[in-house]
Amino acid sequence: MILERLIALNTRQTKEQTRAFIKECPLRDYDELTRSPRLKQMAERINSTTDDEEQRKLKSWLPFRCPHYTQFRDDYRDREHIVAESFTWQTCIDIDDPELVEKANEMSERLDIEAGGQWQGLMLHKDYSIRRKLHIDIRLPIGMTVPEAQREYCKALGVECDTSCFTPERFIYISPADFEIYRADGWYQQLSEDEIALRRKAYTDRGLSIDGRTEDGSYYDPEGDTCVAEATEGRYPGEFKGVAYTSLISEFWRRTGGEPAEGERNKRLHQLAANLRAICDNSEEWLLEVMPRFGLSEAEMKSIIHSACKEPTKGSRLIDQIVNALEMGISSDEIEDAEAVAAETGVKVNVKALPIGLKESLAGVPVSMHMPVLCGVLPIAAAYADQVQIQYCDGNLQHLGLMSIIRGEQASNKSVVKNAVDVWKRQFDEEDALARKREEEWKERKKGRKANEKAPEDPKVLIRMVPVTVSCSTLLKRFKNAQGHTIYSFGEELDTLRKTNGAGSWSSKYDIYRLSFDKGEWGQDYNSDAAESGVVKVAYNWTMLGTNGAMRKCFKSDNIENGLSSRILVAEMPDSSFSKMPKFGRRSTEDEARIQEAVTRLRSYSGLVDTPRLRKAIEEWVEQKRIEAAKDIDHVKDTYRKRAAVIGFRCGVIFHLLSGRDKETKACLEFALMMADYCLSQQIKAFGEALQNQYVDAHEECQRYGANHSVFDQLAPTFTIDDLRALKRGYCSETAMRVIISRWMRDGWISKTDRHHWTKNVTK
Repeated sequence: MILERLIALNTRQTKEQTRAFIKECPLRDYDELTRSPRLKQMAERINSTTDDEEQRKLKSWLPFRCPHYTQFRDDYRDREHIVAESFTWQTCIDIDDPELVEKANEMSERLDIEAGGQWQGLMLHKDYSIRRKLHIDIRLPIGMTVPEAQREYCKALGVECDTSCFTPERFIYISPADFEIYRADGWYQQLSEDEIALRRKAYTDRGLSIDGRTEDGSYYDPEGDTCVAEATEGRYPGEFKGVAYTSLISEFWRRTGGEPAEGERNKRLHQLAANLRAICDNSEEWLLEVMPRFGLSEAEMKSIIHSACKEPTKGSRLIDQIVNALEMGISSDEIEDAEAVAAETGVKVNVKALPIGLKESLAGVPVSMHMPVLCGVLPIAAAYADQVQIQYCDGNLQHLGLMSIIRGEQASNKSVVKNAVDVWKRQFDEEDALARKREEEWKERKKGRKANEKAPEDPKVLIRMVPVTVSCSTLLKRFKNAQGHTIYSFGEELDTLRKTNGAGSWSSKYDIYRLSFDKGEWGQDYNSDAAESGVVKVAYNWTMLGTNGAMRKCFKSDNIENGLSSRILVAEMPDSSFSKMPKFGRRSTEDEARIQEAVTRLRSYSGLVDTPRLRKAIEEWVEQKRIEAAKDIDHVKDTYRKRAAVIGFRCGVIFHLLSGRDKETKACLEFALMMADYCLSQQIKAFGEALQNQYVDAHEECQRYGANHSVFDQLAPTFTIDDLRALKRGYCSETAMRVIISRWMRDGWISKTDRHHWTKNVTK
């Protein structure tokens, strides 16, 4: 079954009426259409036209067919109206490069008859387009999605793959009958029920829908770095910067009081056109194609648009805000807040690009609190994926160990993090409730036994959620019964943890937390049955909330160098001083269900997950930070950059697992680098001054962090150690300065000219 647009042979219908209207078309009607004199005349006219714009206009009125589906609900061709059960199990390869058309034509014949080849017998149809490009319809190999099959087939053809053909609602313009090259008997036939069931199972076994699609409605594409734009039928693009004009217009109405009512249509549409023309090249034809009509005639719309375009050309701040917001997946009301957060922290969260689980965690959360919420849920997400091993840039294998502290002053809405974590920990809570019940029953039996009666055997239950105030002895017991799993804690008050542990216990907890980052060994040995003894591998993730004062008490100058501060992902709540009350939305039942789906997905992974693209990106990032630190002789940045890279890498792995892709996407890499940048800046902001006090005067260090001028760049092309000493103002030891000079020479940045002088070789 093939779908075709009716307007090609019916000029009485307007383009607006038929833009997405389709119907199911039997083979005899398709053949009648391709043999029609009018279609042949249109083809001749298109090929005889030299004006590109006129040619595009004529082409847009051609009939088309949809190779992927035979049915759309309400006869409306878009992604939301797809009938998944009507999937054709075939796709069309579009060869647009005229120099490759004959090569691809010949190669497709070879692939179809190659004995034992992957593509043998899978070619269904082949024809030239009206402009003599090539269309090849193939049957999808079992289990392959449309993008996967197209990429592999194009590799076999030796041509570049056209990614615009990946969209589910993709269409192909129909050409006259004499343009057809090949047609297999099964091109128009449905598969048997048994084969359909087999193919659907191959998709669902991969976690996809029955037609090979993911949650966002697009086909699964492991090599795709960006969302594929929907095909546009008209002369002009249907999207601006990846955002559909329909979405832009809907948001415009929301921001300006809703859709126009009868009586104000002309005025409001004029207002829309005056703003929208800023991203339509001030083109009246383009606006006529993308603007809604609300029952107005073509002539009325042209008059409104013409009047709007006569005004002096100017941009639209409102449209800019809407575009920026929709690109990020947030409300346009919050774009100014997003820009302010980006200016302050250096990061901007693209909610639209986040995978399942992380995206829903931000539902109803003000944009200024996005990073604290993400940092709060990532440790528990990592705890669920505790059977995964990853290879870091240095070649060592790691587990997903993460610890985060969300800091902020009193009444800074830190509870928004708790609300998100509460949803994430539901599966832990349900399982632990049963385990704790078994443990309590065992304790009761043990307590109630007779003096000479043997004590009941310890059930050694697995409990994953423990309070942050857990004693070291009980924590050791939980680790011993963990069965290789990661334990998780959530603490609402960091100050409570500090007070209840006390100095001695807090010191012990420091050791446990540090070791948990890399799953190190920890234990204790007591000559008593009252206390737990043993040595275990520590896998312990946690999220804690606390005030800035509580964190300063936990991380003082005397313990800041013990390594824990560099292992913690710190997030700061926005400053709420004299600010208006933030507005929170509610996380829907569907959002919560998708978070549970994300949890289930993370728990399903085990073994080594290889992420070469992510390793390369993080390796380049940490080297860039090394160069920056070396130029500034910045010991604090050099200390924190190393583990910030590890933390960013692990966050990227979680993103990758949640995305369900075989390979890391561009969005995944961007997320990992964003988290590494944020982690480094927040660690320096929270702990940098205390750590730097070990080396230099705190006041001078604060000034340097504010300006952050590069010491290397400030040096003259030829310099002496006295020049370096003057820049450091006496706060760097002689030994440290000579080490830095030695490192610069080793890296090739400088060379020695005589006993007292060095010359710069590079301008890094």
